[in-house]
Amino acid sequence: MSARPIRVLIADDQVMVREGFSVLLNAMPGIEVAGEAVNGREAVDRVRELAPDVVLMDIRMPELNGIEATREIVAADATAKILVLTTFDLDEYVYQALRAGASGFLLKDASARQLADGVRVVAAGEALLAPSVTRRLITEFSKLAEVPRHLPGSQAAYGELTDRETEVLVLIAQGLSNVEIAGRLVVAESTIKTHVSRVLVKLGLRDRTQAAVFAYEARLVTPG
Repeated sequence: MSARPIRVLIADDQVMVREGFSVLLNAMPGIEVAGEAVNGREAVDRVRELAPDVVLMDIRMPELNGIEATREIVAADATAKILVLTTFDLDEYVYQALRAGASGFLLKDASARQLADGVRVVAAGEALLAPSVTRRLITEFSKLAEVPRHLPGSQAAYGELTDRETEVLVLIAQGLSNVEIAGRLVVAESTIKTHVSRVLVKLGLRDRTQAAVFAYEARLVTPG
């Protein structure tokens, strides 16, 4: 018996974008488009109605923008997985969306393969952090903070982490996968998964994306 397909909701105010992504995703094995939304408010309602596995969320939409919609969706369901869509990679609004709870972002000109791969990565519970552009975005906009900002954990909270957990947190922020971290630290991947879980619990964070943002904002990772 085949596995259930990944159900995707597409939220974008441009009909051509919605239709184009819908055609591309429905043509991909193991993925189906469950519905569409034309603005942020409708996206929130449709998520409640359809319970999709992944939401493709445009940032600039009428009535309720993608950042606020992401915040509302995550507040209602901490397990929600949102992939932000943007035209520009260096976009402060994308950074705000990551802080609001998005699991990653894609450029609207992504190829069909990149789009499908992004959906699969986020659906699997991973953060879409591997591309260097994502690391650059997080770095650039964490530097723009006028005062130190923090996520649900406080900047002092990372003092509760062990040295190894702190090391893992820094590597997450640098965009490494569990497999890559395991190779770097010469331990089993299962050990890294345990460390990642403990980091998230201790810091009160929902996923790897927020862990990465936390590391930058706490200055555990510096640009370079």
